[in-house]
Amino acid sequence: MDKITIKGIHFHGYHGVHSAEREIGQKYEVDLELSLDLSTAGKNDALAKTIDYTKMVDIVLKIGTKQSFHLFEALAESIATQILDQTSAIKIQVAVKKLSPPIEPPITHAGVEIIRKRNGFIKKEKA
Repeated sequence: MDKITIKGIHFHGYHGVHSAEREIGQKYEVDLELSLDLSTAGKNDALAKTIDYTKMVDIVLKIGTKQSFHLFEALAESIATQILDQTSAIKIQVAVKKLSPPIEPPITHAGVEIIRKRNGFIKKEKA
């Protein structure tokens, strides 16, 4: 399966369990990986045959900066759902990182990574 990757979408968002996090906000970073067949786009060299990554960035920024979630799991889920609803991607991986979360000792980031496909969740294989 082919993939489109978009790494390092940065924004200031108002998400968190504590009210101060939702009032002051935090810096976030989102990475996307969309799976789909890109052969037609490769043969035709036509934007209409692929997914416009600028629109994906716009979706992330709109959700990340205009909405507020207690959990970044919910933020990631909203991003995945909207992108699957608005594109031909059959699977999406969304990684959300809260940069410099307000905890001690200081850490570089905390985050989640989810994988969703058009027909629901992808079950993990047993090791």
